[in-house]
Amino acid sequence: MNPTQPQGRIDGKVWLVGAGPGDPELLTLKAVRVLGTADVVLVDDLVDPRILAHARPGARIVEVGKRGGCRSTPQAFIEKLMVRLARRGATVARLKGGDPFVFGRGGEEAETMARAGIACEVVNGITSGIAVPAAIGIPVTHRDTARGVTFITGHTRDGTGPDWAALHAGGTTLVIYMGMKRVDSLANSMIAAGFAADTPACAIQNGTLQTQATVVCTLATLAASIAEAKLGSPGLLVVGEVVRHAKPAALLLRQLAA
Repeated sequence: MNPTQPQGRIDGKVWLVGAGPGDPELLTLKAVRVLGTADVVLVDDLVDPRILAHARPGARIVEVGKRGGCRSTPQAFIEKLMVRLARRGATVARLKGGDPFVFGRGGEEAETMARAGIACEVVNGITSGIAVPAAIGIPVTHRDTARGVTFITGHTRDGTGPDWAALHAGGTTLVIYMGMKRVDSLANSMIAAGFAADTPACAIQNGTLQTQATVVCTLATLAASIAEAKLGSPGLLVVGEVVRHAKPAALLLRQLAA
């Protein structure tokens, strides 16, 4: 028993649950089971509301959305709330888009729960870095053209970027999260580091959803193509030869309507 808790008080538990890339049908069976047992669900802004149909009847739903450029719930507040609820004996599901451990701050939250002595488990979700390119026919790896895939964030706490020259030398597919608002700077930095201007590239907004929108172009024209198509967040950038596998727009529209 935790000596800081009143006599007879049993700590609850925190689940870090991945909701997948958007499409509710891509939710895992384990995520459905956990949502059906949680007393409180702390839900991120990018989670499709239809997923909450799996929550236990009577569960408390708390929106703690975080989206770049918009007013967000502070991360410190979310973590304190998770600790407070669990110490009161609640089972807490922290529901996040994609996978909690892929640019989802799940690692930070797991560390906070460990320091507080609260049981915490992760329910992995399908990350958008794999599912969203697949939704338009792009395999992030391919035996002929891509030896691997590298996930990158386009938004960092200190504003620094990755070693683009090293990434170019690595020859992997690049999947960039949270890069839609900095795409011009990102593309210019990549070309300056040695990436060919005509490297295939694409941007995908609202991937796996009915509102999915895509542009397929080159690295040099990526920023202009996104602006012309009026794409925005949430979106994903993919750079590499595998982009040549993207399905034609007409075919994608028919599949989304099916």
